[in-house]
Amino acid sequence: MTASFQITRRAALAGVVGVAVSAPMINKGAYAFAAAPGKSYSRRAVDLVASSLVIDMLAPLKITLDENYVAHRLTDAEAAEFRASGITGFHNAYGLGGPDAKAQALEFLAGWQGFAGRNSHVFTLVDTVADLDRAKADKKCAVIMGIQNAEHFERVADVALFRRLGLRCAQLTYNSQNRIGSGSTERVDGGVSDYGAAIIAEMEKQHMLVDVSHCGDKTTLDAIEIAKGPIAITHSNARALVDHPRVKTDAAIKALAAKGGVMGITGVRMFVRTSDPTNVGHMADHIDHVAKLVGVDHVGIGSDADLHGYDDMKPDEYAALKGSYKGSYAFRDKIDIDGFDHPLKTFDLTEELIRRGYSNENIRAVLGGNFRRLLAQVWG
Repeated sequence: MTASFQITRRAALAGVVGVAVSAPMINKGAYAFAAAPGKSYSRRAVDLVASSLVIDMLAPLKITLDENYVAHRLTDAEAAEFRASGITGFHNAYGLGGPDAKAQALEFLAGWQGFAGRNSHVFTLVDTVADLDRAKADKKCAVIMGIQNAEHFERVADVALFRRLGLRCAQLTYNSQNRIGSGSTERVDGGVSDYGAAIIAEMEKQHMLVDVSHCGDKTTLDAIEIAKGPIAITHSNARALVDHPRVKTDAAIKALAAKGGVMGITGVRMFVRTSDPTNVGHMADHIDHVAKLVGVDHVGIGSDADLHGYDDMKPDEYAALKGSYKGSYAFRDKIDIDGFDHPLKTFDLTEELIRRGYSNENIRAVLGGNFRRLLAQVWG
């Protein structure tokens, strides 16, 4: 998801090796965490999260419409939540666009990289995959800077400019039409333009990851075909399971995988299921679908939420965010799904994958190993 507001979204946290040691064991093999009252996790789940390089493929550091938030210093409690989450890599991206998209993008990069620097006891910026590995070892949260649009590329040369300024991933479109292609909620999808093809080529030349999460169906397929190497769908789900314009067809998923790409599964309620209850098990259904369709090596997690989720937003901001989307988004009362709406949600998802019989190797791949492999190939 992601609103086209001027600043803010989420990101994620660093590895918590040995987290089980600091969590009280409430019965044999079960551990409880203060960040998730009333919940406990198996020793296997705790150990898997601790030993995995967990990367959330779309995780704004904070969902807020307060433009001053980037000047915020984390409280001890907030820092502790990031450290306990088990997440090392946060793809911090936000939906920007409009006539002043370039200015917005510059402000976004300056603000959030400043936020990471101001809170350097918790965060570290990512340039290469080695920074993700280092953050895991140092128990920090690694911030991958992204933007959920490409309107800020007013000319092809802007790709290199923004790469120098720290941008490591960009969506080609948000939900609407731009010079590059069509968004998922546009009435007509004309596919990738000539200018869009030039932008894709330059992004690959500059080792910037191409993301098509919010692109329309034809634009998605065009982008995958035009790209010489692998690209990403950082946060979407399978239309075979839910009929929503923001999720992807099996044809797109197959094409993505054939090029070596990875798709992150999101916990946004209306992208998971059309009716309630909607919980972490239904989210795992989408992981199962992609794994069975193209192989487990092509699926990851892209929560599209901060540690607490959308439903914890201030009421006025929550209403404004919902009101900024077309009716086809089909919002329900809640945006987050049950069991994936708190700082330790990665543990809940890991428990669900264990319950479904996923091997430790495959769980580690889904939690971040697959996306790390893709980033290593794209970034060089």
